[in-house]
Amino acid sequence: MSESTVDLLRVIQRFEGRRVLVLGDVVADQYVFGNPARVSREAPVLILRYLSREWRLGGAANACRNLHSLGASVRALGVVGGDRAGQAVRQLFSDQGIATDGILSTPGRCTPVKTRIMAGTSRSTRQQVIRVDREPDGPIPPAAEAGLLDRLRAWAPGLDAIVLSDYGYGTITPRLLAEVRTFEAQGMLVAADSRYDLLRFEGLTAATPNEAEVEQLLGLALDGDKTVEQAGWRLLERLGARYLLVTRGARGLALFERGGTATFVPIFGSDEIADVTGAGDTVISTFTLALASGAAPIAAARLSNYAGGLVVMKRGTATVGRDELANAVRRDSGPGSDDGAGGRA
Repeated sequence: MSESTVDLLRVIQRFEGRRVLVLGDVVADQYVFGNPARVSREAPVLILRYLSREWRLGGAANACRNLHSLGASVRALGVVGGDRAGQAVRQLFSDQGIATDGILSTPGRCTPVKTRIMAGTSRSTRQQVIRVDREPDGPIPPAAEAGLLDRLRAWAPGLDAIVLSDYGYGTITPRLLAEVRTFEAQGMLVAADSRYDLLRFEGLTAATPNEAEVEQLLGLALDGDKTVEQAGWRLLERLGARYLLVTRGARGLALFERGGTATFVPIFGSDEIADVTGAGDTVISTFTLALASGAAPIAAARLSNYAGGLVVMKRGTATVGRDELANAVRRDSGPGSDDGAGGRA
C-alpha cells in the first residue's frame, strides 16, 4: 500500500466527530414509483400503475446526510413548511440520528419538493419519466431568519467547518451570509455550493461548482482541459477563494489552489454513470470534511473524487459511508495504480 493511500485512510479515520454545520435550502426529494401499464387514450403519454412512494433528504438536507454518513457530527440549519413534506424531512433527520433543533418550521411557506416519477418494476431499471418541483416564493420570513441567526451565533464557536448549500430558495439571506463571513474572517473553514448565484459567495474558503455552472457564470463553453483550466483560474480570482473544485461528471474533478497549481483528477470507477442526483452534495461534503480533518487540498479533492464516483453509481439521492469510502481507496491502490492522483497543469 502506497504512502499516499495510507495518508488518505488516515484522513478518513479523522472524519469521526468533526463538527460541521450545514446552512441552506432544505429540500424534500419525493420518488413516486409506477409500473408502466399502457399508453393513454387522452394524450400520447404513458400510464403508470402506482406502486409506492418514498421520501429522501435533498438539497442542504442531503449534504447533512452525507456528512453524517462519513462520520461527522452535523448541525443542520434551514427551514421547512408546516406541511407533509416538512414532516417527512424532520422524520428522516430523526431516523438518521441528526438533530432537528436547527430545522425551523415556517407556517404558510411550503417545503421545497422535487417529485420524480419513476417508471419500472422491481425487476427492471426504473427510469425517471418526469420531475415536478414545488418551490416557495421569495426569501424566508424575518422570524425564521432571526431564529437561524441566533443558532448560527450560538453554534459557530464549536465548529470545524461550515457548508453553505444554496439551491435558490432564499434560506441563505444576506444577513446570514454576512454573519458567516465574520466567522470565516476569524479562520473558520467555509465552503459554498450555489446552483444559480455562486458569485454571491465570494471571499470564502472554497467553492464547488460543476462545469455547467462555470459555463453559465463566465459565459463560455468548456470544451477541454485547457479551457477548463483557463476558466478555473478566472473564476477562482473572481471569487477570491482559496480553493475551487470543479466537478466534471465523467471526466472527474479539477482543483485550483490560490497561489498553487491546477490538478486534474480522472473519474474513479466506471464512466457509465447511473444517476447524478445529489452528487454535488456528496462532493462538497467530502471535500469540506477532509479539509476540516487536516487533509491537504489535493488529498481532499481525491477523496471527493472517490466519493463522487461511488454515489453516481447509486439510484436516486444517495450517500457514501466512511467504510465504503475507505474500501474504495484501498481497491484503487493496487499494483500499477497511480492512486488517482491525476495530473498537474
